[in-house]
Amino acid sequence: MSSSNSHDIHGYPKDKKFVDSVEISVDVDEVVNPNRRQIGLFSAVFIIFNRIIGTGQQTTEFCALPSVFATPSSILGLSGSVGLSLFMWVIGAIIAAAGMQVYIVWGSAVPKNGGEKNYLEYLFRKPKFLITSVFAANGILLAWAAGNSLVFGEYILRAANKEPGRWTLRLVGFACITFAMLLHGTALKWGLRLQNFLGIVKIGILIFVIITGFVALGGHMKIEKPRNFENAFEGTTASASSFCLSLYNVIWSYIGFSNVNYALAEVKNPKRTIRIAGPLAIGVVTILYMLANIAYFAGASKEEITGSGRLVAALLFRNVYGPRAERALSAIVALSALGNVLSVIFSQGRVNQELGREGILPFSKFWGSNRPFNAPLAGLALHWIICLIVIFALPPGDAYNFVINVISYPLSVINASISFGIIYLAFRPRPDWPRVGIPGLIASAFFGAANVFLFIVPLTKPPPGGEPYIDLPYWTHAVAGWAVFGLGFFYWVLWAQVLPRIGRYRLARSEEVGKDGLTRHTFKRIPL
Repeated sequence: MSSSNSHDIHGYPKDKKFVDSVEISVDVDEVVNPNRRQIGLFSAVFIIFNRIIGTGQQTTEFCALPSVFATPSSILGLSGSVGLSLFMWVIGAIIAAAGMQVYIVWGSAVPKNGGEKNYLEYLFRKPKFLITSVFAANGILLAWAAGNSLVFGEYILRAANKEPGRWTLRLVGFACITFAMLLHGTALKWGLRLQNFLGIVKIGILIFVIITGFVALGGHMKIEKPRNFENAFEGTTASASSFCLSLYNVIWSYIGFSNVNYALAEVKNPKRTIRIAGPLAIGVVTILYMLANIAYFAGASKEEITGSGRLVAALLFRNVYGPRAERALSAIVALSALGNVLSVIFSQGRVNQELGREGILPFSKFWGSNRPFNAPLAGLALHWIICLIVIFALPPGDAYNFVINVISYPLSVINASISFGIIYLAFRPRPDWPRVGIPGLIASAFFGAANVFLFIVPLTKPPPGGEPYIDLPYWTHAVAGWAVFGLGFFYWVLWAQVLPRIGRYRLARSEEVGKDGLTRHTFKRIPL
C-alpha cells in the first residue's frame, strides 16, 4: 500500500498537466471552473442539519425512519425508563461527535466531492478499481431519498385532510423527489436557499416543541400531568438485547453528519468550513434532541408514548393544545421531510457524478457531467430513477421495510473501514497524509467500534417487539447489504478482469477536461 507523490490514488502515474487534489490544497477543477465553489459556512451547516433531522413515521404501510419526531417512542419502549432513554441519546451524541471528527480528518485530507468514495480509494489502492466498483454498487443502487419522499406524501395529505391512499401517496412522493431533483439540478443557488430555509424551519419546529414541553411542565395541559421525572429510572430493562437495539436506533437518528463531505469541491475554504460547520451542526442537533425528548416526557405518559404508534410530537401537541393541533403538525412534518429529501439528493447526486468522473460506469461522460446548469443534473437524475423504482415498484410492508434497511446497513461497514483506516495511516502514513492528533485517533477508534456494533447487531436475534419484519427473517437486510457489495465485486471481475482477458486487451486510464470544465477519467482498450 505504498505510494509516492508521482502517482494518483489508484497508483497510476499522474498526468503532468493535472494534479490530483488529494495531494495539493487547490482543487484542479476550481482552476478551470472557479465559479464552482458556491457553498458557504451557513449552507454547509444546514446541509448537515437537514440530513440528520429527518422525520420518521410509524405506520403499517411504510417503515419507521429514525428521527427525533418518532424514534423516542421505540427508545423508551426498549430502554424501559425515561432516565435510561435520555442517557441513550447522550451516548448517541458522543458517537456522532466522534463520527464528525472522522469526517473532518478525511475531508481536510481529501477535500473533493464524493465523500467515502475518495477515502476508500485512498486506503485500498490494490487491486486497481476494485474498491471504486464496490462502492459504486452501494452509491448507485441504494435509494436514500425514497423514504422521506413518501413521508412527505403521507403528511402533506394528512395536512390537507386527505386519506393517504397507496397510489395517491406515491404520486405525491414522486412529485417531491422530482421537484428536489430539478431544483438542485437546474438552480443550485435556489436549491441551497430553500434547503437553508427549511433547516431554519426545522429549528423553529423543535424550539416550538421544546416551548410546548415547558408549558406542559407548568401543568397547562388537557390531561393530568404525567410526572415522568419523579422516578426517572423506574422500569429500566436489564435486557442486553433491548439495550443494544435501543442504542442502534439512537445512533441512526444522528446519521447525516457526513453530508457536506460529498460536496467539498463546491465549498468555499473547505478545510476551515468543515471544521466549523460539522461541530456546530452536531452541537445544535444534540441540544435540540435532548430538550425535545424532555418536552415529550413532560407532555405524555410512558404508556402513551410507547403504545400510541404515532409521532411523539403529535401526542405532545394533542395533550397540550387539543386534537386540532395534530393536523397542523402534519404540515410541519411534511416540510421537515422535504428538507431531508433536498439534502439527501443533493449529496447523492454528487456521489454519482464522482463515480461517473472515475470512468468506471457505463456512459460515464454523461453521469460525470456538470452541464448545462453548472450542477450535476445527470448524477441527480440517476438517483431519482433509483428512488422511483423503490417508490412505485415495491409493495408496502416487509418489502419496503427491507429495502430501506438495506440502504442503511452498508454505511456502517464503510464508516468502520474509514475510521480504522485513520488509525492505520497514523502508523503507516503516506507522504501526503496529514498528522492526526491523539484526540482524532481516539475518536476514530471509538467511531469505528460503534459501526462494527451497527453491522453486527442486525445479525443477532432481536428482543420481543423489536423484529424488523412480519414474515422475513430479521437478518435479511444485513445479508442483502453484503450482497450489494458483492454486486460491485462481480462487476469489477467482469469489467476489469474477465472481459480484458477474453478480448485480449488491457485497460488504460487517461484524464481529460470536459466542456463543463471538470476533469474526468476515461478508459481505452489497448490491444495486447
